[in-house]
Amino acid sequence: MNPRRRSLFATPLGLSLLRTTRWLAALGVLPAFAAEWNKAAFDAKVFADSLKNFGIDKTSESAEIMIRAPDIAENGAAVPIEIASKIPATRRIVIFAEKNPQPLVASFEFGEDVEAYVSTRIKIGESSLVHVVATADGHDYIASKDIKVTIGGCG
Repeated sequence: MNPRRRSLFATPLGLSLLRTTRWLAALGVLPAFAAEWNKAAFDAKVFADSLKNFGIDKTSESAEIMIRAPDIAENGAAVPIEIASKIPATRRIVIFAEKNPQPLVASFEFGEDVEAYVSTRIKIGESSLVHVVATADGHDYIASKDIKVTIGGCG
């Protein structure tokens, strides 16, 4: 991490810039940085309902979605996962943990000419399949990985 990047906001100019940006965003002059939240999809208790509520009806298996995660996670509270989609024009990656109390874990949107790659940590309540859905050109592609958890993370 670059310490100079954070020190900008400690200066009067940086604080002024931060306040101005927040003020413009509050007035609606700047677009919101977070997308609308899909409450129905996040509140679903069953994987199939979560897919449906997210607007994913039909998926095709794809070997072009790479999921890198441990086969056995010692602590389900923070399971590292890397996802890369080699499908051209991938605009969205969605992560589901099938046996979680709420299967939808995260959703990431990508702009044009952006590499569809995500590296994060997710919570997994118990050993289950983790499904990744990549959306490209209006089609949904899916890949899955079985992750065994020794200590659940959603308790």
